[in-house]
Amino acid sequence: MQHSEGFLKIVNDAKSRIREISPAETQEKLDRGDAFQFIDVREDNEWNKGRAKGARHLGKGIIERDIEGQVPDHNAEIVLYCGGGYRSALAAEALQKMGYTRVLSMSGGYKEWATSGLPIEKD
Repeated sequence: MQHSEGFLKIVNDAKSRIREISPAETQEKLDRGDAFQFIDVREDNEWNKGRAKGARHLGKGIIERDIEGQVPDHNAEIVLYCGGGYRSALAAEALQKMGYTRVLSMSGGYKEWATSGLPIEKD
C-alpha cells in the first residue's frame, strides 16, 4: 500500500515518541507467558480475515474510548499492532497521552507477523 506523505509524516512523528517491539519479540513474550495486553487495532474486516494468535480486538477507531474499561491499569504493558505498524504507532501515542506508561507498537504489524510464520487465528 502506498501511504500519503502527510500520513507518513504524522506516523514518523509519533514513532519518535513511542517504543516498538518486533513480532518475534512479541511471540517470545507470549511463549514465556509474560503478562501483557496484546491488542489488534485494525478494522473489523481485517480482524475477521485473520489475526495474531492470542490477540484481542480493539479497533483504532474506538481504542481511546474503550481502553480504560478494558485495561484500567495505566501501568499494564500493552502491545498494539495493525497491518503494517503505522496505525498502531498512532494508537500507542494516543494511549501514552491518556497516561498509559508501558505501550509498545509492533513493528511490521500483522503483515510481518504472518510472513514470519508466527501463529494466526481465523474465524
